[in-house]
Amino acid sequence: MLRSLQVRNYVLIDSLDIDFPAGLLIITGQTGAGKSVLLGALSLALGGKADVSMVGEAEGNCIVEATFELGEDALAREIVEGQGLDWNDGHLTLRRVLSRTGRTRSFLNDEPVTLPVLTTLSARLLDIHSQHQTQLLADRSYQLLMLDLYAGNAGLLEECRQCWRELAALKEKASDVSERLRRLALEKEFNESLFAQLDAARLRDGELEELEEEQKRLANAEEIKESLYAVSGLFGGDEDRPSWDSQLKEAVRQLDKTARYLDKAGSLSERLDSARLELDDILYEVGALEESVEVSPDRLEAVEDRMSLLYDLMKKHGVRTVSELIARRDELSEALFDATALEGERDRLVAAIAAAESRYAGLSSRLHAAREKAKSAFAEAICAKLRFLELDRCAFDVQLAEGTPGPSGSDAVTFLFSATGRNLVDLARCASGGERSRIMLSLKAMMAHYTKMPTMVFDEIDTGVSGSVADKMGTMICEMGRDMQVFAITHLPQVAAKGDAHYLVTKDVLSDGRAITRIAQITGDARVREIARMLSGSAITPEAMANAQILLN
Repeated sequence: MLRSLQVRNYVLIDSLDIDFPAGLLIITGQTGAGKSVLLGALSLALGGKADVSMVGEAEGNCIVEATFELGEDALAREIVEGQGLDWNDGHLTLRRVLSRTGRTRSFLNDEPVTLPVLTTLSARLLDIHSQHQTQLLADRSYQLLMLDLYAGNAGLLEECRQCWRELAALKEKASDVSERLRRLALEKEFNESLFAQLDAARLRDGELEELEEEQKRLANAEEIKESLYAVSGLFGGDEDRPSWDSQLKEAVRQLDKTARYLDKAGSLSERLDSARLELDDILYEVGALEESVEVSPDRLEAVEDRMSLLYDLMKKHGVRTVSELIARRDELSEALFDATALEGERDRLVAAIAAAESRYAGLSSRLHAAREKAKSAFAEAICAKLRFLELDRCAFDVQLAEGTPGPSGSDAVTFLFSATGRNLVDLARCASGGERSRIMLSLKAMMAHYTKMPTMVFDEIDTGVSGSVADKMGTMICEMGRDMQVFAITHLPQVAAKGDAHYLVTKDVLSDGRAITRIAQITGDARVREIARMLSGSAITPEAMANAQILLN
């Protein structure tokens, strides 16, 4: 139940801090006093639509905070603890902060929560019936919900909804797989051709760099051999000149002789001998390199042909390296393999869809049977409430027909009504405003019983009725207040007099010209005076005061 409501800077409400007891709580006030503003503030706290126009003229943000006290509610507790928050023995405080920029923040027990979490939890805390909600009587899904509540189909409905979601997910996957297979089929021949060409090329990472090096060597082989031969010739001996080796050996011998008299000559001898050996080794390698260089036009042509093939493949596939070509080849291989894998996945999904459809059909059939079984008793229960509300000759019936399959099964429901008991027609086309109010109250009373809703708000559900009917509507609402907390915003004194607590909404104009809305609990003479105003209008007569006292007694 709603224990307290705090409002700061919401439209016409500067500041409000009020507590609420259990039972039937009446809210009254002059037209335009701000009863709808109060309801809007409560809706905002519960996750309703926020708009920057809701921020009042005072400084700071708009803040609305509602504190609820619940009994043991497994679903509400699951929502709270599912967010990692403390259940706090069912004491929950919802707070919504709306800035002047239109940005909102939501809190549960001072911990930030997302708006979807807040709205999901709010559905377990409070149900608000506003005047326009009589339009729901023409809503087929709402009619089906009412019948399912009466039939106790909650568990079966959840199974059906879950199965429907699974079926939809499977069909979406199957559609995606079929589309991918369609694209692969269109591209298969082309991809096979591309893959065959790349696979036949026997690609090897780093090959192009090796080929470029070899091509450069083969293209300049004769010049390379001439240069290397010239190097060897420069150091070769002839008959007129001793070879460089003989000369260096003689120089070493002479330095060794000098070393007997000069120590530094010994180190020079060692260095010169080392240089001779190093130069000898270099000339050996020059000779070997010259011999290894092959002048081969045929090999040069083969290398250039291979390079040309690799360059053409890279251009064709829009890549710049052989390693990227290899990756492209592997992609094509996987794509060609995927077609086989996807065909297996498609077959698996087709079988899963068939199983889910069979399970869904079974659940829909069980729901239909449960609804068929409950519809007569449901119609009679609604009729009993309507007769209590002085529709003595009314008839109410529920018609089930084959509908479009959906989360709630494949039934289509239509509520049939007749105020005279004959010629029942679609409720959406026959009921007057007063009849709609009474039918809606009867349905809400039933819903409150079966959903165990802790708090319900009626915003002028008694519109279009008066006299003894209004009195009986007040009695029905009062009976609901014995099992739950009920707020009734009303203009009817017969209803207002039945409340366990009475709150008056007023609008005042301040000295600066601003209008503000206030709400306060009234008792004693103040309550008698408010009931008398509702009976007689602005001029409160002694007779109205006496009638008000009789109503309250």
